[in-house]
Amino acid sequence: MGKHRAAEPADGDQGACTVHAWRATQLERLGLAWPVAEAVASEVDWHEVAELVRRGCPADLAVAILQ
Repeated sequence: MGKHRAAEPADGDQGACTVHAWRATQLERLGLAWPVAEAVASEVDWHEVAELVRRGCPADLAVAILQ
């Protein structure tokens, strides 16, 4: 897992970009591929994904369940 940079938000809000990138990184650490993690970072609660993964659910299935 390397460093990744999230796409800049349309309004240029650097804080929102930083939070989005951090969420995507958390999702990647849970087992999602970076492109998927980045795509869903604003759509799912990574804490809920983490809980399902902790219980044995694959990360991609956890995201599908929570979407």
